Amino acid sequence: MKLVLLVFRVLCLACLWPVTLLDNRYPDRKKNKDVYLGEHAKHKFKGRIDYKLKRKDSTKSLLIKTEQLLRIEDHDFAMRPGFGGSAIPVGIDVQVESIDSISEVDMDFTMTLYLRHYWKDERLAFPSTNNLSRTFDGRLVKKIWKPDVFFVHSKRSFIHDTTMENIMLRVYPDGNILYSVRITVTSLCSMDFSRFPLDTQNCSLELESYAYNENDLMLYWKNGNDSLRTDEIALSQFFIEEFHPSHGLALYSSTGWYNRLYINFILRRHIFFFMLQTYFPTMLMVVLSWVSFWIDRRAVPARVSFGITTVLTMSTIITGVSASMPQVSYVKAVDIYLWTSFLFVFLSVIEYAAVNYFTTKVEMKKLKQLKLSEFDASQAMAFDGCFHDTDIELSTFPPMSYLNSDPCMTSLNSAVPDLPRIMGTRLRRRRSIRQSVNHIMSNSYKIDSYSRIFFPVAYIFFNFIYWSIYS
Repeated sequence: MKLVLLVFRVLCLACLWPVTLLDNRYPDRKKNKDVYLGEHAKHKFKGRIDYKLKRKDSTKSLLIKTEQLLRIEDHDFAMRPGFGGSAIPVGIDVQVESIDSISEVDMDFTMTLYLRHYWKDERLAFPSTNNLSRTFDGRLVKKIWKPDVFFVHSKRSFIHDTTMENIMLRVYPDGNILYSVRITVTSLCSMDFSRFPLDTQNCSLELESYAYNENDLMLYWKNGNDSLRTDEIALSQFFIEEFHPSHGLALYSSTGWYNRLYINFILRRHIFFFMLQTYFPTMLMVVLSWVSFWIDRRAVPARVSFGITTVLTMSTIITGVSASMPQVSYVKAVDIYLWTSFLFVFLSVIEYAAVNYFTTKVEMKKLKQLKLSEFDASQAMAFDGCFHDTDIELSTFPPMSYLNSDPCMTSLNSAVPDLPRIMGTRLRRRRSIRQSVNHIMSNSYKIDSYSRIFFPVAYIFFNFIYWSIYS
């Protein structure tokens, strides 16, 4: 019995062995059959593809069907629509998503936006019973004609590609086309820093066709002033005052006139940041330099340390502001304020140098007078018993009785007859500039007294003029 079963199994294996060899020899028979059936069905139904007989890559099949629907292979899309005729109108509208950064050092800004193009290409018209449009991604865009719009004065730009390229193509049955793309562009903005940081900047993003001049392509804003829309945009250092579109023409000597569209926006800088970082510290350093006017002029270490500290601090503030700004060849508003404040601090140091110099000179003069001969005013009085003063002290006329009681005036009264008593004031002799300087030198402490009033008043007056002009 066991022998019979063994013989039966051997016969079964012998029968199945040729079938296995055929399957291993032709592994793609089933796939080829599917392809053959698909091609057969295509010819059988006059070009219509039976969706039950799909190929392995369904996206390619759909793309081929779209190309057949739009008759892409029947036209040369290297040429613009209506070639040889009038210029093709291309409408533009823009939605600004964000302004990512504004750089004063590089004089540029970075903006992310949705750029939409509208034009009509009758070569892409297709029959439709419900008049519905068809939307495609970036794969079909590469096979048709589209406007070659670029950003004038752009430094860098790219199309977003996460998770796929942010490109949309919408084709309507009558041939109207909407082409939308999401772009981030970094463009030049010529800034004027003469009023920095109290400035307002006018920047613009310019769009233009690269190859087609106004005879071939006419760029225009699709909906006039409503063609530019913005999301809620908040910037750290600027306040956006206005967004508005405009248009114009650009001339190139070798190729002619081109239509150009402008996205204009006005930026006003927030001043509070610079008040905290620049203006308030500068004011405090200037006020701190005035403290030395109340310190005794003989306390040299204290007053010198005050002056040097404030000067070095002002130098640090000026260096920090200059490092964050472009190297322009004109004076900025913040430079005027910083350098004027630095001048006040520097003059406070010079003021103490003058006080110390005059004080030292007066003390040296007194030391020299002590070494002179003992001929002094007491010995001079021995000649006539009167003290001779070269200075004229002008005051109100005293009564004649006082003059008669003065022994020094008895000789004058005997020679001069009695004069009527006249009350009045005598004319005071005006000091010359040299005498005033000598008076200040001999009383150097008055320099500090005058400085306590002059420096604050002058600085307040400067601030009043500065903020009246630039604010």
